[in-house]
Amino acid sequence: MKRKLSFFEIMNMSFGFLGIQFGFALQNGNASRILMTFGADVHHISWFWLVAPITGMLIQPIVGYMSDRTWTKLGRRRPYFLVGAILTSIALVLMPNAPHLSNFSVADASP
Repeated sequence: MKRKLSFFEIMNMSFGFLGIQFGFALQNGNASRILMTFGADVHHISWFWLVAPITGMLIQPIVGYMSDRTWTKLGRRRPYFLVGAILTSIALVLMPNAPHLSNFSVADASP
């Protein structure tokens, strides 16, 4: 049987979710400008916004299926969280340097 959470525990959990929502709001509010800084055309920004939901729709069921059948000393889900966290960290470090890592530069995008 599940124990009942106290008011303080519920408020503590809610404040954590509030922080997550602030993070998402900041990301959503600034992502288009960041993508334009990387050289994305303002008319194609909506395509960038579709990538995450489509990727999630395709990849999450596959990873869920695989993790349901994975048994390691770390457990079933932890190896996937660990690999995902490492790959995400690498991507976040490389993202500000994306124009320099490809042959495309922001100067090439200007008319």
